[in-house]
Amino acid sequence: MFRDRTGLIVWVNDLRSTRPLERLGSVHYASKRMNYAVMYVNAEQQDQVIQQLQKLPFVKKVELSLRKNIKTDYNSKHADKTSFYGL
Repeated sequence: MFRDRTGLIVWVNDLRSTRPLERLGSVHYASKRMNYAVMYVNAEQQDQVIQQLQKLPFVKKVELSLRKNIKTDYNSKHADKTSFYGL
Protein backbone atom coordinates (compact mmCIF):
# COMPACT_ATOMS: atom_id res chain seq x y z
CA MET A 1 0.00 0.00 0.00
CA PHE A 2 2.62 2.55 1.07
CA ARG A 3 5.85 2.76 -0.85
CA ASP A 4 9.21 2.89 0.87
CA ARG A 5 10.40 6.51 1.01
CA THR A 6 13.88 7.94 1.36
CA GLY A 7 14.81 11.37 2.67
CA LEU A 8 17.21 13.66 0.81
CA ILE A 9 18.83 16.86 2.01
CA VAL A 10 19.36 19.25 -0.90
CA TRP A 11 21.67 22.24 -0.37
CA VAL A 12 20.73 25.12 -2.68
CA ASN A 13 22.15 28.54 -3.57
CA ASP A 14 18.88 30.39 -3.03
CA LEU A 15 15.68 29.39 -1.25
CA ARG A 16 13.51 30.52 -4.17
CA SER A 17 15.01 27.74 -6.22
CA THR A 18 13.38 25.05 -4.06
CA ARG A 19 10.14 25.39 -6.05
CA PRO A 20 11.32 23.19 -8.98
CA LEU A 21 12.23 20.43 -6.50
CA GLU A 22 8.54 19.66 -6.01
CA ARG A 23 8.32 17.96 -9.40
CA LEU A 24 10.98 15.40 -8.35
CA GLY A 25 9.56 14.55 -4.92
CA SER A 26 7.67 15.95 -1.97
CA VAL A 27 9.44 18.84 -0.23
CA HIS A 28 8.94 18.48 3.51
CA TYR A 29 10.95 21.41 4.89
CA ALA A 30 13.00 24.31 3.57
CA SER A 31 15.37 26.28 5.80
CA LYS A 32 15.47 30.01 5.12
CA ARG A 33 18.65 30.65 7.05
CA MET A 34 20.78 27.68 6.00
CA ASN A 35 19.48 27.29 2.40
CA TYR A 36 18.62 23.60 2.34
CA ALA A 37 15.50 21.57 1.70
CA VAL A 38 14.43 18.18 3.03
CA MET A 39 12.52 16.14 0.51
CA TYR A 40 11.20 12.60 0.26
CA VAL A 41 11.32 10.40 -2.84
CA ASN A 42 10.46 6.80 -3.61
CA ALA A 43 13.28 4.44 -2.66
CA GLU A 44 13.26 2.76 -6.10
CA GLN A 45 13.81 6.11 -7.85
CA GLN A 46 16.37 7.46 -5.39
CA ASP A 47 19.43 7.11 -7.66
CA GLN A 48 17.73 8.69 -10.69
CA VAL A 49 16.43 11.62 -8.62
CA ILE A 50 19.88 12.26 -7.10
CA GLN A 51 21.40 12.38 -10.59
CA GLN A 52 18.70 14.79 -11.77
CA LEU A 53 19.19 17.01 -8.72
CA GLN A 54 22.95 17.20 -9.20
CA LYS A 55 22.46 18.42 -12.78
CA LEU A 56 20.39 21.40 -11.65
CA PRO A 57 22.40 24.66 -11.64
CA PHE A 58 21.17 25.91 -8.24
CA VAL A 59 21.98 22.72 -6.28
CA LYS A 60 25.24 22.73 -4.32
CA LYS A 61 25.13 19.26 -2.77
CA VAL A 62 22.73 16.33 -2.24
CA GLU A 63 22.94 14.13 0.86
CA LEU A 64 21.01 11.08 1.97
CA SER A 65 19.07 11.37 5.19
CA LEU A 66 20.33 9.09 7.95
CA ARG A 67 16.95 8.86 9.65
CA LYS A 68 16.55 5.15 8.85
CA ASN A 69 19.86 4.42 10.59
CA ILE A 70 18.82 6.05 13.86
CA LYS A 71 17.57 3.74 16.56
CA THR A 72 13.97 4.60 17.45
CA ASP A 73 13.34 1.92 20.09
CA TYR A 74 13.45 3.81 23.37
CA ASN A 75 12.95 0.96 25.83
CA SER A 76 15.27 1.36 28.77
CA LYS A 77 17.12 -1.61 30.25
CA HIS A 78 17.55 0.25 33.52
CA ALA A 79 14.86 0.78 36.13
CA ASP A 80 13.09 4.13 36.17
CA LYS A 81 14.41 6.10 39.17
CA THR A 82 11.83 8.90 39.08
CA SER A 83 9.53 7.08 41.52
CA PHE A 84 12.44 6.81 43.98
CA TYR A 85 13.02 10.58 43.96
CA GLY A 86 9.32 11.38 44.32
CA LEU A 87 8.88 13.02 40.91
